[in-house]
Amino acid sequence: MVMGSLFSSLKFWGNSQEEPQRGRIQEIDLGIHTIKTHGGRVASKHKHDWIILVILIGIEIGLNLISPFYRYVGKDMMTDLKYPFNDNTVPIWSVPVYAVLLPIIVFVCFYLKRRDVYDLHHSILGLLFTVLITGVITDSIKVATGRPRPNFYWRCFPDGKELYDALGGVICHGKAGEIKEGHKSFPSGHTSWSFAGLGFLSLYLSGKIKAFNGEGHVAKLCLVFFPLLAACLVGISRVDDYWHHWQDVFAGALIGLFVSAFCYRQFYPNPYHDEGWGPYAYFKAVQERGVPMNSQNGDTLRTTSLENMESGTSTAPR
Repeated sequence: MVMGSLFSSLKFWGNSQEEPQRGRIQEIDLGIHTIKTHGGRVASKHKHDWIILVILIGIEIGLNLISPFYRYVGKDMMTDLKYPFNDNTVPIWSVPVYAVLLPIIVFVCFYLKRRDVYDLHHSILGLLFTVLITGVITDSIKVATGRPRPNFYWRCFPDGKELYDALGGVICHGKAGEIKEGHKSFPSGHTSWSFAGLGFLSLYLSGKIKAFNGEGHVAKLCLVFFPLLAACLVGISRVDDYWHHWQDVFAGALIGLFVSAFCYRQFYPNPYHDEGWGPYAYFKAVQERGVPMNSQNGDTLRTTSLENMESGTSTAPR
C-alpha cells in the first residue's frame, strides 16, 4: 500500500494538465519497450560498456590488494593520530547495500510501474559506472597518498609501546592488515561511494518526479534531498569514528557527487529539462516509431529533438 501511494503521487506529479499544452513528449509509449521485447537488444548494444565494467571491477580489486604508500610518520606527528581505534558505525559490507542495491530496487520498482527497459538498463548501467569509477578514483588516490588515519597510533602501537627509528619514524608492531589500512585515510571511500550511489539516485528521482517543473511542490525536494542527507550522515560518521579527517570526507563527497553527475548525464537529460523523466534512448526509440497521437485529446504531440535535450534547451513554446 505504501508503494502504491508513492506511485500514485508520482503519477499525479508526472501528469500535469499543462504538459500537453507545452508540447512535451508524453509517456504514452511506456509499456512497449519491455525486458522481453527489447531487453536482449539493449544489452547487446551496450555489451562493450559491460565489458568495461568488468575491467573496472578488476582494477578496483587490484587497488585493494596492493599496499599503499607508507608515508613517513614521525613522533611529533603522533599527537594528531592518537584518536581511539573504534569500530565502524557504518560497516563496510553495508555500503554496497545502500549505495548500489537500494537504488537498483528503486529502479526496478519504476520499471514495474512504467515497463521501460531503456530506463531500467541505463539506470543500472549508469549507477554501476558511477560507483566503480568513483571507487577506482578514490582507491587510486588512497594508495598514492598514504595519509595516516586519525587512529593510526593504536594501529601502529596496539599495546601503547612506542618504537621509532634513528630518523624519528615509526616502527610499527601492530597487525599488518590494520597498519596497511591505517595508511588509507585520504579520501574517504565510505563517503565517496555514498555520494556516488545515493547522488545518482537523487538525480534519478528528481527527473522521475519532475521536481523542477516549476509547480512549486516542495515535497518533491524533500524526496530528492533525502538520499543526499543519508550520504552526509555516513560521511559524518567517518569523522565521529575517528577513521577519517574532515578533509578526507569532504574530498570523498566531491568525488562521488561529480562522478554521479557526469555518469547520470551520459544517459539522461538534465533533471530540470521537460523530458528529464526518461533516458535519451527512450526518446530515440519514440522518434524511430514516428510521431504518436495523444488518444485523450487528439492533439498531435511534437517529438523533441535529442539535440535540444542534450543541450538542456527547453522545448516549451515561448
